[in-house]
Amino acid sequence: MTSAQPSPEAPPSSAPGPGSAPAPGDRRRWFALAIVMTAAFMDLVDVTIVNVAIPSIRQDTGASFSAIQWITAGYALAFAAGLITGGRLGDIYGRKRLFLTGIAGFTAASALCGLATTPELLIAARVLQGATAALMVPQVLSIVHATFPPHERGKVFGLFGAIVGLGAVSGPILGALLTEWDLFGLGWRPIFLINLPVGIAGLLLGARYITESKAPGALRLDLPGVGLVTAALLMLVYPLTRGHELGWPVWGYGSMAGSVAVFGVLIAYERYKTRKDGSPLIELGLFRVKSFAAGIAVQLAFGVVCGIFFLVWTLYMQIGLGWSALRAGLTGVPFSVAVSVAAGVSVQKLVPRFGRNVLRGGALIMASGLLLYIAVAERYGTQVTSWQMIPPLVVMGTGMGLIVAPLTDMVLSRVPREHAGSASGLVNTVQQMGNALGLALVSVVFLSAVDERRAAVPGERGAAYTEAFQHALWWVTGLLALVFLLMAALPARRPGGTGEAGADAPWNDGGTAGEPSPRATAAEHGDGPHGTPSTVDSPDGAGGTDDGPRAATAAPEAALSR
Repeated sequence: MTSAQPSPEAPPSSAPGPGSAPAPGDRRRWFALAIVMTAAFMDLVDVTIVNVAIPSIRQDTGASFSAIQWITAGYALAFAAGLITGGRLGDIYGRKRLFLTGIAGFTAASALCGLATTPELLIAARVLQGATAALMVPQVLSIVHATFPPHERGKVFGLFGAIVGLGAVSGPILGALLTEWDLFGLGWRPIFLINLPVGIAGLLLGARYITESKAPGALRLDLPGVGLVTAALLMLVYPLTRGHELGWPVWGYGSMAGSVAVFGVLIAYERYKTRKDGSPLIELGLFRVKSFAAGIAVQLAFGVVCGIFFLVWTLYMQIGLGWSALRAGLTGVPFSVAVSVAAGVSVQKLVPRFGRNVLRGGALIMASGLLLYIAVAERYGTQVTSWQMIPPLVVMGTGMGLIVAPLTDMVLSRVPREHAGSASGLVNTVQQMGNALGLALVSVVFLSAVDERRAAVPGERGAAYTEAFQHALWWVTGLLALVFLLMAALPARRPGGTGEAGADAPWNDGGTAGEPSPRATAAEHGDGPHGTPSTVDSPDGAGGTDDGPRAATAAPEAALSR
């Protein structure tokens, strides 16, 4: 890790040496924090803004429903495929360098989105935006981890959680306002163009204030693994997205079946890569940890839930009910506020006492909110108001908040510390894969349920969309039931700090919190290259890992925005 330069205010003797954390008097680290958190906020807001503006984009560009799905799913797919690679590139070439590259690319892609004249150009720009975000976002908390000493990180990660909540609340409102205001006659385009001044400022300030850091070990980039993951995802998602529009052709089923074979090839190759040089894209040994394997399944299913719900909800309100972008955006505020409040209470008060029961309770509460929403839609039909939607949205948001904040940390709880960085990257990638899959499944659970003949009759579109919305919510409720069942395999903790995990380490298998468990041996969980732990740099130079906090704060962002 390269050393931080002393700030002008600090004496030369206070400059940190190689492998050391920045000196407490170095104010540069707070500027760096503001810059990277602004970038994270920009990524989160960008996606939530798009959801609100989708009907306006469709009307202006003439985009089909499958194109609309690709405008959202293309971003999620590129983001998912590039997350692990982006994190690994930052370890190899420097987190600051990759962060600046990512924010520059994200800003340029945002300009292309704002200037796109056809759905095809917008989809291509969104894919580029997702790919560059995958370079930028993994560096954010890695930079924080390498910049701040341990005693300051609690405050820093608390600030990051607040940024996530703020993005969830402000994104839909900002998107609605920018769309409704029609600035300079640009319609929906300012939702992307607003990123330009923010991105340029982040690029200039980041170059000055962010300190470079790298992993000390010689890592290798697994390009064939990246190619196999991307191919498998495309073979699965593309036919799901286009299937409804094309009448579900035979080649689509063949492509989906072929994706399973490609995933099999990926697994075989990753095993070979592990034996060859110890630098696989995916650490398959992590799946020997029962709680991690179950947690990956939870993340995937929960990602599908979020991917389906948020797009279907937007189409229902703005196309089915004919609401404006502003009305739809304001309707979502109680949901976002409930998520933020419940997430804070979950992490600070409930999870330390009740462990996984908080997450399972969150799944049941969210499912109850969905059932209440189905009842509201059934009772009021096309005459439903925003006020009548508040109760189910608050219940759903409360349930989601209880899940998203602690989920990733719990999934990683029994992963050996030396593999925490790899595991957190895999967890977040799976979350994004789930979102992309959920967006693709909208064709199956929603669009296929819309009575197109009825929707074409004046005055009947609202009823047709309302029925399809209820149909989709039943699917989402079923997926949440699956999430609830899978959560039983997550580590538990009894009230009072006792139970299978012990008081000092609520979810570790008998070890100190955040450390490898005495029973988590290399034979059970896998090792780094040549039998040594695979590490990344830590602020104290001790070869620590970039562990829990990065994953724990990235998960709410993914769940809320995709």
